[in-house]
This record gives sequence, C-alpha cells and structure tokens, in this order.
Amino acid sequence: MSETVRVKMAEYHVGRSPDILVTIGLGSCVGIALYDDINKIGGLIHIMLPKSNGGENIKPAKYADTGIPLLIEKMVEAGARRENMTAKLAGGAHMFSSSGDMVIQIGKRNIEAVYRILEEYNIPIIGEDLGKDYGRTMEFYTEDGRVKIRSYKKGEKFI
Repeated sequence: MSETVRVKMAEYHVGRSPDILVTIGLGSCVGIALYDDINKIGGLIHIMLPKSNGGENIKPAKYADTGIPLLIEKMVEAGARRENMTAKLAGGAHMFSSSGDMVIQIGKRNIEAVYRILEEYNIPIIGEDLGKDYGRTMEFYTEDGRVKIRSYKKGEKFI
C-alpha cells in the first residue's frame, strides 16, 4: 500500500515504491526528486536557498549546498546506489518583477546551485520544469519515477 508523504519547505523525505512524495509552494524554491530506478528508492527535497552560511544551527534541507548531499546520503543509507540516481527538478521561479537585483533573483540562483551540485555528484537531470513566473506543486511517484507538476497557470504535466 502506498503512503503519500508531504515534504514541507526546507525538509526532505526518502521513500520506496510505491510511496508518493509531494511538495507544494515551489515558487523561487526548488524541488529536487532523486530516483534510483533499480532499487525503486526515491528522495524529495524542497530547498529554499542556494548556500548555507555554515553555522551550527542551520537546517540542512533549507539549502542546496547542504541539503542535496544530505538527501543523497540518506538515500544510500536506505539502499539506493548513487550511480543509479537521476534527478528531476521543479521551481526556481522569478516571483517578483520589481527588480533585476541578484538578491531578488533567488530562483535563478537556486537553479544554478542545484545544477552545479548535481554535476559534482554526476547525477544526470532527466526532467525539469524551472524558472518562469509561477508556482508549482510536485508529486513524485517512487513506483516508476514519474513526477507530476501542477500549477495554477499551466495545469498538469509529467516531467
């Protein structure tokens, strides 16, 4: 029997087939679904910012640079193999049109950080719905690796 798990902002979850992992409210945040299709183990993280400040009391899943390595580690502990992992991404929207300042362009900075980190770990990105100017909900099906993206502006699609 499948379990549906809601992954909140700055959190992650590792599941196995047939679990469904869901995160809502992906504006400038990025949802990263990692999947080992051989072992049917998946992980979903909802990162908010590209880089942590390295403090002691940080919440690792809040940041791309600490959250993605943590998710990979927890998936391996659950039986996944890094060399089998692929990624699907959603979010990173530019939600505010007031300024071109990099401080405001957090979505773009999040996307760049996620790309860089996944490249460092040799995890290929096989699907994405990134950028633009609208929020998204991400549903990740660990049974087969499908990711459904829902948005008010664009309806539903699979990546």
